[in-house]
Parts: sequence; structure tokens; C-alpha cells
Amino acid sequence: MKKGTRDHAPTPNPHQQPHRLRQHPQGGGTSQGAPSPARPPRFPDAVPELRRTVRQYLGVPCADVQLCVTELVGNVIRHVGEGTPVRVRVARADGCTRVEVCDPDPRALPVLMRVADDDESGRGLVLLDAVALRWGVEPEAAGKTVWCELERGE
Repeated sequence: MKKGTRDHAPTPNPHQQPHRLRQHPQGGGTSQGAPSPARPPRFPDAVPELRRTVRQYLGVPCADVQLCVTELVGNVIRHVGEGTPVRVRVARADGCTRVEVCDPDPRALPVLMRVADDDESGRGLVLLDAVALRWGVEPEAAGKTVWCELERGE
């Protein structure tokens, strides 16, 4: 895909294997491309640690990557339920940083909506859409993966 295109709802490819994210053996730190399990008890309490973990893993300032991770995890908590187990994966490849958030509910799909100036919520995917090169959803047998790709410089 060309830079700047959006991939909101790709048609599933029956020949493509879905991403299978593995939990890091120690359940803590990450190695490049390894998932960071995140099972936040409460979203407001988890945000600072989640952002810190992403920053430590990438080793550089990464505000847009941190924004995407917290928005995608926040969507799981808001639309699937607080305490829902999620898997977060941040990987660098081919000049991009890819963020993936997996959850067990295949029905709660993200939808980019228009938001009025006075709306108090609903801006998460608007922000993600503004900073990501592209993003989409990959349905899986036991849930889904919502992903986005950002320029590696961020």
C-alpha cells in the first residue's frame, strides 16, 4: 500500500495466517517483535505503565506510538469490558513501527466516526487515523487484532 492510505476494514485473506501473538516467557519486558502482555485492572491506572513500557522498549521518544497503544487498549476496555485480557505487540520493520492489540471479542469492531466539536468522547480512532500511515482489523477465530503502522521516525 502507498504511504498515507487507510486500510480500515480489509477483506480477510483465507490464505493468510492470522497473527499469533505469544506471551513473553517472563511476562514482563519485551524483545524486539515480542508481545507485551497487558492485562490492566483499570485503564487510568494502566496508562502510565503502558506508555512507559512502550518508551523503554523503543528506546526513543515515541508519543504517537504511545498514543496509538493507549487508544487501542482503551477501546478494548470501553467496548469489550474492563479487565478483558489483551495482548499488545509493538514491532519495527521496513521503516515502520507496527502496533497490534488483540482481544477475545470478534464482534466489537472499531469504527471511525465523525465527531462534533462539543462531543466529549469518540476521538480515539480519529487521533489514531491522523497519526498512523494506515490501520485496520484482522478477524481471528478467537477474537481480533486491531493494528496500525506509523513512520519509524516517530
